[in-house]
Amino acid sequence: MKPLKRPVRRSLLVVHVCAAAGWLGLTLGLLALAVTALTTESTTTVGAAVRSMKVFTDWLVLPLALLTLLSGLVLALGTPWGLARHRWVAIKFWLTLGTVTASVFALRPGVNEAVETVSENAALASPTDLVAGPIVSLSAYLFMTVVSILKPWGPTRRGRRLRAEISSRKTLDERSPRQTV
Repeated sequence: MKPLKRPVRRSLLVVHVCAAAGWLGLTLGLLALAVTALTTESTTTVGAAVRSMKVFTDWLVLPLALLTLLSGLVLALGTPWGLARHRWVAIKFWLTLGTVTASVFALRPGVNEAVETVSENAALASPTDLVAGPIVSLSAYLFMTVVSILKPWGPTRRGRRLRAEISSRKTLDERSPRQTV
């Protein structure tokens, strides 16, 4: 992929950070609702909390998750960071992919099942399941935020090799006499 021009890269970075921050905030909201459903004695409050979680998971989680994943992927491929040149980028990509997958195949079905249960005026069979997803997601997002800021672990083997190739090309260019016309 061609390197992104500065205005495009900056705009995409803003989109990526806003989507990721929205996803993080949404997860905090889901956690607050899940804790409410877990700790209250009121069946009305449990029903309202679970139904609110459904609105969030149906309308917001997947769009924000996919926007975060897609914008991060384009940024990785369109900048010198690359997708496989630095460990922190690769780890963020795989964690994001994992949390998107978990949102689709675990979080949403779990919330939908909880809504069906409370709609039948039955008690939640395992209310702690509602809390587990947001806690795991929140932990992953906070970890990815720290990794984005600190950029630890250095380049991958591929990244070191590419860096050495670029460095050797620059050295060769500096040694060869420049021809003027």
